[in-house]
Amino acid sequence: MTNLPVRIVCLLMLPAGAVCCRRPDAPAEEIPATFTSTSISLPPGSPILKQMRREPVDVADLATDEVIAPGKIEANPNRVSKVVAPAAGRIATVLVKVGDAVRKEQPLFTLDSPDADAAMSADLQAEAAVTQARAALTKAQADADRTRDLFEHDAIAKKEALNAENALAQAQAALDQARASREQAGRRLSILGLTAGSFRQPVVVRSPLSGKVLELSIVPGEFRNDTTAAVMTIADLSTVWVSSQVPETYIRFVQPKELVEVSLFAYPGEIIEGHVSRIADTVDPQTRTVKVQAEIDNRGGRFRPEMFGSIHHIESKERTPVVPANAVVDDKGRSIVFVESPPGCFQERTVIVGKRTGRLVGIIRGVRPGETIVVDGAMLLSSLLRKAA
Repeated sequence: MTNLPVRIVCLLMLPAGAVCCRRPDAPAEEIPATFTSTSISLPPGSPILKQMRREPVDVADLATDEVIAPGKIEANPNRVSKVVAPAAGRIATVLVKVGDAVRKEQPLFTLDSPDADAAMSADLQAEAAVTQARAALTKAQADADRTRDLFEHDAIAKKEALNAENALAQAQAALDQARASREQAGRRLSILGLTAGSFRQPVVVRSPLSGKVLELSIVPGEFRNDTTAAVMTIADLSTVWVSSQVPETYIRFVQPKELVEVSLFAYPGEIIEGHVSRIADTVDPQTRTVKVQAEIDNRGGRFRPEMFGSIHHIESKERTPVVPANAVVDDKGRSIVFVESPPGCFQERTVIVGKRTGRLVGIIRGVRPGETIVVDGAMLLSSLLRKAA
């Protein structure tokens, strides 16, 4: 009999499904791999064993009822600010650029505005009006006191006393009006970030929140006359929303504040947890879907607006055996795994695969928790069995 390069003994006389796990006492390098139609036995020290990794079958809570809908990342609309110029004027300096991280109250840009000098002038005029009204009130108070004393001593007519009291009331009203005008002028200075009493101050526009500059549409030197158009967009991306369209037939499964799982194309196999923050009040008449938005933590900055993925809402779970996805081999429509029992003996076993979650797949039937299976090298064992058949 001619010696073959690879010594393989095929035990064709064993019944199908039998496991051959006899461990001869000869040295490993002299013991050949032995096969049946559904199993392979490898001696200790076999180089094939070094290429394989085995793990016990685990259990996990897998979804039995769930809603899956495509979605995309959006900035949290509650944390997005459209910054406008508070007054018409020429842009003096731009202190940030697109992509910069900014803090709340950090200066964004400055502008030279004639409105700033006008506001300063109005404040000074209002202050002068208060001083003048206060002096008029003091005089009216003195006149009223004098006429009241004269009237009490029958030195003047009652009409003159009433006129003095009326003048006092008018002086008090004038002071109150002057004070209101001064408050309004001071409020205008505060909005523009100006200090009272100093002309030719630049208007400094500050960030209303901490976040990142997403859009910027101004350059130094240009004149801005429209105080309603946004010149900059700042968004706090520490939390973002995942927006999805859920079919109306499944919307009953989704409730506000419930936990959802988010999968993104940018991070395959990773499950991100979030909570439902908003469910639309209307159904889209064209697609018959309801918009659902879930909020996820993004303090690491990994999730960017317009990223696509899917949102998974889990209604119920069940404890199910799970194995790594690469442990399952597709064999002409069958799903098989290789179970090791005893050590070094690997039996092919047909399984029924359930739902997949990340890198794990559920096994409905075929293996039991705790059994040791091949998680790396299953394809190699399957190839050896097919060659020996």
